[in-house]
Amino acid sequence: MIAKNEREQIIALINREVVPAIGCTEPMAVALCTARVAEELGMCPEKIEVRLSANILKNAMGVGIPGTGMIGLPIAVALGALVGKSAYQLEVLRDVNPEAVEQGRRYIDERRISIVLKENIAEKLYIEVEASASEHRAVAIISGGHTNFVYVERDGIATLDHRTTSVVQAEESGDVVLSLAKVWEFATTAPIEELRFILESRRLNKAAAEAAFAGEFGHCVGRTLRGDQKCNLLGDSIFSKILSYTSAACDARMAGAMIPVMSNSGSGNQGITATLPVVVYAEQTEATEEQTIRALVLSHLAVIYIKQSLGRLSALCGCVVAATGSSCGITYLMGGGYGEIVSAVKNMIANLTGMICDGAKPSCSMKLMSGVSTAFLSAMMAMEGHCVTSVEGIIDEDVDQSIRNLTLIGRDGMNETDRMVLDIMTHKC
Repeated sequence: MIAKNEREQIIALINREVVPAIGCTEPMAVALCTARVAEELGMCPEKIEVRLSANILKNAMGVGIPGTGMIGLPIAVALGALVGKSAYQLEVLRDVNPEAVEQGRRYIDERRISIVLKENIAEKLYIEVEASASEHRAVAIISGGHTNFVYVERDGIATLDHRTTSVVQAEESGDVVLSLAKVWEFATTAPIEELRFILESRRLNKAAAEAAFAGEFGHCVGRTLRGDQKCNLLGDSIFSKILSYTSAACDARMAGAMIPVMSNSGSGNQGITATLPVVVYAEQTEATEEQTIRALVLSHLAVIYIKQSLGRLSALCGCVVAATGSSCGITYLMGGGYGEIVSAVKNMIANLTGMICDGAKPSCSMKLMSGVSTAFLSAMMAMEGHCVTSVEGIIDEDVDQSIRNLTLIGRDGMNETDRMVLDIMTHKC
């Protein structure tokens, strides 16, 4: 068993990375930064200038903003300034109501908001908001993490300045060095009472899916998969339930429903994908509560581990990483040991590497469906003793090196893809 002090560090890491969020985390992070700058200004801003990295801009262009019935960044910025509370973190717009939305619409119509691409920055997650009113000016900057403020100032006087501190130092100071073997050991041997907190991800994300079944959200992928039993081509199987629950929660979230989900590594969709396939499989196979808890911890911590080397945002769709986590959790629930977990991860990397991220949007639910389909297949193959070998493609004999190969492609190799995707998105008629 991992030593108590190291277990406490891992639990603290999970609690930092697995947190509730309302709406897509990129526009919510922009709203959070705007709320903080308005609080620093001490009055309602007359003008707001927003400067964003390409990845933030890409992920915030086409997604619904909770409680508004509107899409995109301007309303998120307006509401961040008008009713946002930075203390709520990624639930910053929790207090939105119809009156605030109407006020936000007027704020936009009055052309108080400017949103531009921040040029010449290497950081993929960068948000800079400048607000002014009555000859006063305030600035806030988030960088490296969706809630990681690195700079705040009012009238030229900095009240926070961590810009010279590396993101890795700021976020990972004191964290243990993870490997897939350590993820497995922690999830399967830590005292169960220390892990029970992860069940909140089950409660939130399952509730989001069930709310989506009752409404019309996005492309209704989850409802389509559920279907009328007389014409449901997939049948009433564990597999079809996994697909429908996962995609339904994403449908609601991307459409801007005022429904909280449990996120992972700054992404609600990653949190959904790491949670619901495991939850549905556990329920359908009547797994014990302890098995469910350990499977969820295994899934979420595997995602955190992979994201540490991939980075918060990249050209690689986050469902690739999150579905890899859920494949680990499902494999465990199928009775697999560490060897089968390794096989499931390699099978995932061999299959899904290269799926592009072209922003947060309603059709993300289709990508989640593809990811969890592969997760289920990879787990089944692993349990049958089938694993992609080291003579095939980017798979290495060492599973951690295979993971690094995946993240190297997503973090560095697909940079030109990222630029091209943004160019296409911003030049559509």
